[in-house]
Amino acid sequence: QVKLVESGGGTVHPGESLRLSCAASGFKVEFWALGWFRQAPGKQREAISCSNKNGDPTYFLDSMKGRFTISRDNVQNTVYLQMNSLKPEDTAVYYCARVFHPCPDDIRQYGSWGQGTQVTVST
Repeated sequence: QVKLVESGGGTVHPGESLRLSCAASGFKVEFWALGWFRQAPGKQREAISCSNKNGDPTYFLDSMKGRFTISRDNVQNTVYLQMNSLKPEDTAVYYCARVFHPCPDDIRQYGSWGQGTQVTVST
């Protein structure tokens, strides 16, 4: 059974950091590209970043370059999202999903979505 489980969310103050994890089961991440996405209340889900099968990252939003870093550990079968210098506007539910071909920017092409993990950035 294919499953993705996100963890690592929480409530932090502006400027602090979090590392999110996306643990995969039922398949090997080394053969897939995996992406991170987020959805804030009342807004559409947006793509943050994607780790290609060879580990090369793709970042979809310029506002996150330099603050967010995606990485993968094929042995742990897990993909991570390191988030630094968090801002209140980063508050959202963060999701991961997989796609077989190189990271597309169309989120409709991703599947096997996890249940999400809440990130709240507040003073």
